[in-house]
Amino acid sequence: MNKNSWKNELRPIPFILPFLIAYLAFTIYPIFKGMQMSFFNWTLIEKQDFVGLTHYKNVLSDPNFWEAFGNTSLFVLFSTPTMVILALFLALLANLNTRLRTLIRGAFFIPSILSVSVISYVAIFMLQPYTGVVNNILQATGLTIEPFWLAEPSLAWVSIIGVTLWWTVGFNMILFLTSLQNIPDDLYEAAEVDGATRSMMFWKITIPQLLPITRVILLLQVLASFKVFGQILLITGGGPGTSTRPIILYIYEMGFERYDLGYAAAMSYLLFIVLLILSLIQLRLGGKGGRMI
Repeated sequence: MNKNSWKNELRPIPFILPFLIAYLAFTIYPIFKGMQMSFFNWTLIEKQDFVGLTHYKNVLSDPNFWEAFGNTSLFVLFSTPTMVILALFLALLANLNTRLRTLIRGAFFIPSILSVSVISYVAIFMLQPYTGVVNNILQATGLTIEPFWLAEPSLAWVSIIGVTLWWTVGFNMILFLTSLQNIPDDLYEAAEVDGATRSMMFWKITIPQLLPITRVILLLQVLASFKVFGQILLITGGGPGTSTRPIILYIYEMGFERYDLGYAAAMSYLLFIVLLILSLIQLRLGGKGGRMI
């Protein structure tokens, strides 16, 4: 290559360098630092003795870890399919050619731009046992029950999943809506000419065309659900007892309340391995059925 070609190749580097430095400092370095911490007894102040794989062995025999992992898996199992179905339904509703289309889209999407603290405190206010909005609505419909939404494990999970759906469904709805608008109108016109009903067009055209974005949303939602933390910390604190404590909250407690950063790092990397395996499985399944994106 001549001198001018080298100059052209090196010209973007000054523009990339600031981001690259920040990325190495705040993403790549913490990854390897956390891996190092998992092999030591490490406090907030300093590292201590090298323990090798002891933390990983202890984590695998820790009943609290498996309880938290089970709670997280329960959340993923119930929230992910519901999120995908609800997002698709709202996207279909927001795609209707009505005068209220802009209002519908904004109403569904606005909660997703709010912070987790705002959403959590709104949820706590609405779920109060005697004065909360939800119980007042139930009483207005004629029901005499007063559910303690955050005091019973099953109702606490219903509350957390409901709040999470309300908060995050808007983003997934936008992804579905964008894909809906990218479906060629020619497909529907040809199907209508052939005598296809709306139901047939939905199952034979709309759903197949949405499969690629559905796989993407499913992958992103599984990863996000396994990392659930903020709303549970602020709404239930992992309670009642530890019945709603997810794995990230347990990692947080071990690292920043009990100051055992080495043990917390070991749990983090075990969770990373689980997420990596799930991602590879989903990508492989998506590859067999077509492109992911």
